[in-house]
Amino acid sequence: MAEVRWKSKGLDCWDQAKQLRMDYYKNYAQAHEKGGIRWAGSAWAFSAIPAGLGEDVWSLTGEPYGASVAWNKDFAAQCHEAAQAKGYARDLCAYMRNYWGSILLNKYVFGGEWPEPDFNWTSHTCCSHAKWYQVASELEGGIPTFAIDGSIGPYDELDENRLTYLVDQMQEGIEWMEKVTGRKYNDELLIQAVYNECRATSLWAEICTLNKAVPAPLDEKTMYSLYVMGTLMKHRKECVDFYTVLRDEVQDRVSNQIAAVATERFRVITDTQPPWAFLSIFRYMESKGTVSIGSLYTFGLIGIWEVKEDGTWGPRTPPEEGTITTREEALRTIAEWTCSRPEWQHFYSPELKTEMLKRIVKEWKVDGVMLHYNRGCEGLTVGIAENKLGLKEAGIPVMSFEGNMGDEREFDPERTKTEIDTFLEILGAR
Repeated sequence: MAEVRWKSKGLDCWDQAKQLRMDYYKNYAQAHEKGGIRWAGSAWAFSAIPAGLGEDVWSLTGEPYGASVAWNKDFAAQCHEAAQAKGYARDLCAYMRNYWGSILLNKYVFGGEWPEPDFNWTSHTCCSHAKWYQVASELEGGIPTFAIDGSIGPYDELDENRLTYLVDQMQEGIEWMEKVTGRKYNDELLIQAVYNECRATSLWAEICTLNKAVPAPLDEKTMYSLYVMGTLMKHRKECVDFYTVLRDEVQDRVSNQIAAVATERFRVITDTQPPWAFLSIFRYMESKGTVSIGSLYTFGLIGIWEVKEDGTWGPRTPPEEGTITTREEALRTIAEWTCSRPEWQHFYSPELKTEMLKRIVKEWKVDGVMLHYNRGCEGLTVGIAENKLGLKEAGIPVMSFEGNMGDEREFDPERTKTEIDTFLEILGAR
């Protein structure tokens, strides 16, 4: 075992995080019993927009649900087998196959029958997202579905025409939601949801920034249970309130040098989704004095960032209350804000991902990078060979391992541990 070098303890708000997550899935399942409505869609859907239908609107975001299934290896295997038996290829998005499998089995991973949504509301940025819910609609007997095309290029190429293209789709989507639900849209609820989302995603970036400290107050495995709130309910006040509590606690940990990993000696990062069924590999690294302080995925999937005056990455400043007064302003605000999301950028160019990884290595004092050749997500894994080459050319130690975020059949834990051992020896661990 590695030497204990720092004070360490669990998070005081850990139970609050667990309860908030379970309440989310429970509220969705029970929405109809309470007279509410529910929608399903990607975690990257513009979730603030359906909030204008009322305060009793609940959502189920597909990727976090697929990850929850992946963690339950036995149920995940049933879902994969059901999807394959239906004719869906094994090399499709693993989250998507977990989701479709749940529909086909009529089972909800949190208990009971599959709770069908009243409508699907998603976005098309990843190559799978719109098709994901087209097929889901067909399997569920024709659930109304609306997908916004968000593939408008990287943020540094955003212009008025591209932004207007997004906003026009949003306006059309609101009219569509009114028709399929029979509800009148409330612009004030939309505006508040936009404020909430901007605040929550800025707060998460601020929390990740605090991990620049040595020792790191959070480790990546723990961060998976925390960032997920933003993938579930980034537009809701509950998310803002929780991230505020978490930010304050993490700041206190930094001030008192309370480490997430008491043995921290080496710091690494990963790049994309982990093999959810085998998160034990992070604890394996910790036994050798190595902590993963996060990843481009944990930082940039939900966190919204900007370059600060000193040239470093920091949380983007959210709009002040009272500055958004109309539906058009709210939609343009959330469209432009979302387009700056780091995880959207490298769909367009591997060089953009490499540069972001290099920035994290420098600013977070990282010793090495672990790249996941993730067969379960083509969108975030494409270009990874170029990323590896770019990091090596910059003199950054880098390793890669093969796996699948949502299909445990494609991950070899013992082989991966051997690869980690070799990598940590390169970093100087013994």
